[in-house]
Amino acid sequence: MRCYRHAFLLCLIFAFLSLLYVFNQLASTLEDRGSRDLTERRIPKRSSHDSGHLPRKRPGLTGLRDHEGGVDRCKSQSVSYWSPYWRLPADVCGVNCFMDSSFSGRSGSAVKEHRDERSHLAVVACGSRLEETLTMLKSAVLLSKKPLHFYIFAEDDLHDSFRSALDSWPRMVQNKFNYKVYPISFPEENAKEWKKLFKPCASQRLFLPLILKEVDSLLYVDTDILFLRPVEDIWALLSQFNSSHLAAMAPEHEEPRIGWYNRFARHPYYGKTGINSGVMLMNMTRLREKFFQNDMTTVALRWEEILMPLLQKYKLNITWGDQDLLNIIFSQNPESLYVFPCQWNYRPDHCIYGSNCQHAEREGVFILHGNRGVYHDDKQPAFRAVYEAIQKHKFGENMETTLLQPLEATLKTTTNTYCGRASHLNGLLVLEC
Repeated sequence: MRCYRHAFLLCLIFAFLSLLYVFNQLASTLEDRGSRDLTERRIPKRSSHDSGHLPRKRPGLTGLRDHEGGVDRCKSQSVSYWSPYWRLPADVCGVNCFMDSSFSGRSGSAVKEHRDERSHLAVVACGSRLEETLTMLKSAVLLSKKPLHFYIFAEDDLHDSFRSALDSWPRMVQNKFNYKVYPISFPEENAKEWKKLFKPCASQRLFLPLILKEVDSLLYVDTDILFLRPVEDIWALLSQFNSSHLAAMAPEHEEPRIGWYNRFARHPYYGKTGINSGVMLMNMTRLREKFFQNDMTTVALRWEEILMPLLQKYKLNITWGDQDLLNIIFSQNPESLYVFPCQWNYRPDHCIYGSNCQHAEREGVFILHGNRGVYHDDKQPAFRAVYEAIQKHKFGENMETTLLQPLEATLKTTTNTYCGRASHLNGLLVLEC
């Protein structure tokens, strides 16, 4: 009798374990299906010639109201052990939801996959660029929904000012980002030559892959950048890279008739009009591993091997410093560059002689680049208006009433300029929170 009892208990145990296995497999299948559906909804399919432009959301205040009034489904629906996984949408339940909710009390019963959802953003600030840099970082924090990590390279006398300013932001804002301040550093044997190239510290960006060796991917921006879309939107372009791409930038010009490189450059440059390095998205792991073709030797060189010889060869022929060096490198390795459209790096050149950024006309400006000092003079009042609106906005205030509405009113007064008349800039069609 005792043998039968033992056999019966063993059967019960095996039945219970089999039932757990079936539920586990069912959960995994449904989870994968939900993840695929979510991916398809979030990242539309693109043809091979569609270079990273996104479907345009509803403009201006309408888009903002939709966002503020919408329901955050991830926060409004709870997930508990009794909630049937297959009745919850994928963006509510998330990865390993069934296993995490059903066996949350058992250590080791389910391994939750850790994914770094942060966007990694780097900037280099020297001289009087403190306030401009803080405004750029502020625009990133205001609009981004996912966490951020800032890598701030600055001269030593700016370190305390950066820390003091960022640490003074409200706690709820600080919870959205981490940051670290780094000193400016160049290879010792050529430090002076690199530091004085073009503008003070500008060439620091060339050495970010060698300094931040633990960072896989990075978005570098100039200090005079303003985000008009969440940072994670441009970060998502990394998923559009093919196996050869290791960096992404926008063309220097859209209209060859006003292009600088094709008319004046005395060195090789990428494509028809060159590339602008003010917004540069990098897969730094690939960049560190790549052997680059070059016109100095028949041997392909790594990133750290190519920079100084390239400068020595072309230093008398380059005007825009490190940007020219990047143009030379990618002109000889064109398969390594992903070119994104001009609305990801929208500059006065795109409107100063009339609108010539078609992607911005159709979809709006995603990133504003106020080069030529236009945030601080009266030459392009539309650019200055956007900068001052973000700079003066106080965290915690309603963005619609204290930022968007006044800014749209100010932009309407700039229609006496070409950039002010640009429909995709006048009216702030893409700024959302």
